[in-house]
Amino acid sequence: MQQLEIRLGQVHARLRLGIESEHAPQVFTKRLNFFHPENWYSLHSLMRYTLRLSGLYARGQRNALNIQVRHNNVFLKNLPPVFDGFTLLHMSDLHADLNPPAVATLANLVAQLDYDVCVLTGDYRAATFGPFDHAMQELASLCTQLSQPIYGVFGNHDSICMLPEMEQMGVHMLLNENVRLEREQACIYLSGIDDAHYYRVDNMEKAADAIPEDHISILLSHTPEIYRQAAHAGFDLLLCGHTHGGQICLPGGIPITLDAKCPRHMGSSAWSYREMQGYTSVGAGTCIVNVRFNCPPEITLHHLRCP
Repeated sequence: MQQLEIRLGQVHARLRLGIESEHAPQVFTKRLNFFHPENWYSLHSLMRYTLRLSGLYARGQRNALNIQVRHNNVFLKNLPPVFDGFTLLHMSDLHADLNPPAVATLANLVAQLDYDVCVLTGDYRAATFGPFDHAMQELASLCTQLSQPIYGVFGNHDSICMLPEMEQMGVHMLLNENVRLEREQACIYLSGIDDAHYYRVDNMEKAADAIPEDHISILLSHTPEIYRQAAHAGFDLLLCGHTHGGQICLPGGIPITLDAKCPRHMGSSAWSYREMQGYTSVGAGTCIVNVRFNCPPEITLHHLRCP
């Protein structure tokens, strides 16, 4: 507790741990985000049984292993020329203990990629409570195939108690904090906020602290729901996940549902709001049941470009 208070601040640490203790294995809560289907294990079994009866389960599992590498060019008007071509590998929503074969596929895939920084935008385990040892083991094996530096933020499935173990495996967690990324005599800033979807312990002011107004700043958030705050705070680029793009979609990639309070066009891929650009990853993993339909899993290489 003392270590967390030093790192996060006394209030933040107590909020995070206090809410986690209430979160437990509940399906319904009195909070705004009151329905947690990932904790309803009868639903998991029902979905698997229904998909098996329909003959689609095996196909959905194969789809979940078909991880795509996306490329996204981000044109930033104040980007220092030495950062032209700077590349961020973006991964989100691994839910690593739900589908270990997908993590193994992902590890083989990232080992072949060339990038400058890796960023992770939350949800490392499948459940929202309880032990996370299996998820950490899978994540550790993936991290051996990633190039440093690696930065991350927590999502609504994650426990703040994961912090020491994740940083031991080389993931620098940004909990309402920012870091300078330097090249020659120039720099840009990378910020990260704690979960804004369920725990609501994000602090945009602290995450933007001491960032000069004329410098490029990139924000990592688990969810796109804070897009207004991020844009008005002056961030140039928001990278996030959480939605899974719907995971089980209608033909054409039309999501049946998105668990996020944001415009539907922000539920996946690139978008913009005011002067800020954004990208919502559909995630590399799966939630509740390890299948995907009309929404393949992805990792994204964001290439920063001068106009």
